[in-house]
Amino acid sequence: MRTILKNYSKEGQKLPMFGIGPYLIYGIAFLNALVIILTHYVFKTGILTGPWVFVFRIAGGIILALGICIWYIGAMRSGMDENITENKLKTTGIYSWVRNPMYTGCWFMIIGITFMWHNYWVLPMILVDWLILTIVLINTEEKWLLNLYGEEYAEYKKRVNRCIPWRRWK
Repeated sequence: MRTILKNYSKEGQKLPMFGIGPYLIYGIAFLNALVIILTHYVFKTGILTGPWVFVFRIAGGIILALGICIWYIGAMRSGMDENITENKLKTTGIYSWVRNPMYTGCWFMIIGITFMWHNYWVLPMILVDWLILTIVLINTEEKWLLNLYGEEYAEYKKRVNRCIPWRRWK
């Protein structure tokens, strides 16, 4: 029986299909949920009222929608699965804007959902999440990719940001 969630799809594939992604994203989501539960429901601190509720919810909705778009393009429209199975570095399309669009999309979705609780304690979580993503990716996937692709990946890292989509114009 063929399973959809396998980590290797062909003989000789050097990188796992999912890497550390699910663990990293679920960990960040759990941490954000914990902050929401503690600040909003247990300690009842940082809860914004009045127009701030709408500001946070609108911002959250926009960030959530942006995250869904980034994740969808990176995961479903980029052809990344073929690059992984063929051991080729993907540097075109959305991957010319951000090295990890699927992580970025999930991170933005988590931020967007977290904003829906209109609590100012969620603001530092943006930086905390980014630090976790950065530290974990530097110490895992970036080492794997540098080992596999060498100078090609080192040059790519110089041109394209890790988690924040940004086009560097020449």
